[in-house]
Amino acid sequence: MTVLNVTDSAKIYLTEMTEQHNKKYVTLSVSGGGCSGFKYDWDFTDEPKGSIVEDVLELDPMAEMFVFGCTVDYVEELGGSYLKVINPNAKAQCGCGESFGV
Repeated sequence: MTVLNVTDSAKIYLTEMTEQHNKKYVTLSVSGGGCSGFKYDWDFTDEPKGSIVEDVLELDPMAEMFVFGCTVDYVEELGGSYLKVINPNAKAQCGCGESFGV
């Protein structure tokens, strides 16, 4: 089973972002904070330290237990577009979707 799923639209967006920032990978990590306890952190790297998902997303090893079974999607809405982590393990989530509790 894959630790993390990435939708086709998210993969396209992540690829565009790596090209735009001249990096190999977008990184996803989790840190303490946000209004629900933990928050998703996005960055870029050329030298991954964790798992590579869909050839474009590097998953921080410490984040794996928080995002196991999640899906990363790219959402386009009237108010803007953003990466959304759909986390079935989250017991709480803030309104903006940037932080969660387990």
